[in-house]
Amino acid sequence: MIHVIATVEVVDGNRDAFLDEFHKIMPLVRAEAGCEEYEPTVDLATGLAAQVLLRDNVVTIVEKWQSLDALRAHLQAPHMTEYRTRVKDIVRKVTLQVLQPA
Repeated sequence: MIHVIATVEVVDGNRDAFLDEFHKIMPLVRAEAGCEEYEPTVDLATGLAAQVLLRDNVVTIVEKWQSLDALRAHLQAPHMTEYRTRVKDIVRKVTLQVLQPA
């Protein structure tokens, strides 16, 4: 099992447009072999001292995959290529953290 935290920084004012496109691919991704979890999240104001400042232009994708091979196949899936084309003008930066249980 691997966990992925994908941090997507979008052009200011485009978070809702990004989420609209993301929600379109969610059923396709969740149907992929090896996908256990795939969900967009946004920062929540909590008042907790240790929390980072709220980021209005960031969507964090929380993913869980059965294997690294499943993740690699996901990244090459045709619907992901099409999705990246649709959001390329509103995404500034994407970073991935790929984690394993300790």
